[in-house]
Amino acid sequence: MKTDTPEWFKSSYSNNGGNCVEVAANFVASRGIVPVRDSKSVDGPVLTVPAAAFTAFVTGVQAGEFGAA
Repeated sequence: MKTDTPEWFKSSYSNNGGNCVEVAANFVASRGIVPVRDSKSVDGPVLTVPAAAFTAFVTGVQAGEFGAA
């Protein structure tokens, strides 16, 4: 697998009218980061998050720690 190029995907739960983010999990093993971008602006900026911080965020979302939108 080539890890020079992000392999973008969004959650299967993201059928909410386009308010989504995309992540590229293929950089976790090789670089320890998770690139994140706005799915509506694929040529826009990319935020790189340490893998451990992204995991903690997802765990918090799943536990309902951030409340409802």
